[in-house]
Amino acid sequence: MTAEISASLVKELRERTGAGMMDCKQALQETNGDIDAAIVALREKGMASAAKRAGRETTEGKVGYRLADDAKKGTMVAVGCETEPVSNNDEFLAYAKGVLDAVDANGIDAAGGLDEQRVELAGKLGENIVVVGAARFEAVNGGLVAAYVHPPANKLGVLLQVRGGDAEFARKLAMHISWSNPQWIAREDAPADIVSAEREIYANSDEVQSKPEQAREKIVDGMLNKRFFGVNVLLEQEWIHDSSKTVGQALADAGAEVLEFQRFSVAG
Repeated sequence: MTAEISASLVKELRERTGAGMMDCKQALQETNGDIDAAIVALREKGMASAAKRAGRETTEGKVGYRLADDAKKGTMVAVGCETEPVSNNDEFLAYAKGVLDAVDANGIDAAGGLDEQRVELAGKLGENIVVVGAARFEAVNGGLVAAYVHPPANKLGVLLQVRGGDAEFARKLAMHISWSNPQWIAREDAPADIVSAEREIYANSDEVQSKPEQAREKIVDGMLNKRFFGVNVLLEQEWIHDSSKTVGQALADAGAEVLEFQRFSVAG
């Protein structure tokens, strides 16, 4: 015989789990009104649903950060979801803040400790929710940690450590990186096999092959400098705050050097 389930019990289960009314009623009927057992049953179903959602693309979400007052430590996390309304949902934002708190306190692996909460929230909100990335920088040898998140959507951000310069310059540099998306700090950081493959592509292009043979190597060098290093290497990019300079020149003017950076995006 099916247990009689009161409306107040259904309401309590809904408030505790966020599940739909009929799902709550069915779970309570299946567990003979045992609310704790019903919560377990709903969570199990939620986890199954989350597994189905896991492959769905997350092109919305939030990037958040926290900087120590002395700029000696900084943390940034990116949490993705599927739609803009969910990215602005209070429970989603609370979860994202919880991830930031955990990583700030205990390092990037701490985000995994909230995975059960992530799965529950995904079940409740009906969307795939993922921690896209996390970073925590601690200043070394006189370093300064800075951050920038692009408003108003807060879907793109950069955590950065520099030595030299000041906090305002470091923030401007983080803003530049958010826009220009460099892959490496200096050209020496670019893997040799990738550089070699790019050089070969340029060398075999119709654009180069149509030129006199004795001029080709110099042309390829120019193409590599402008189209590869100039696009992908931070120090060789055009400085967005003054197009007459490269980032390397702006750093030299400020007496600063880049120690590390990490760029996050939840925009896919």
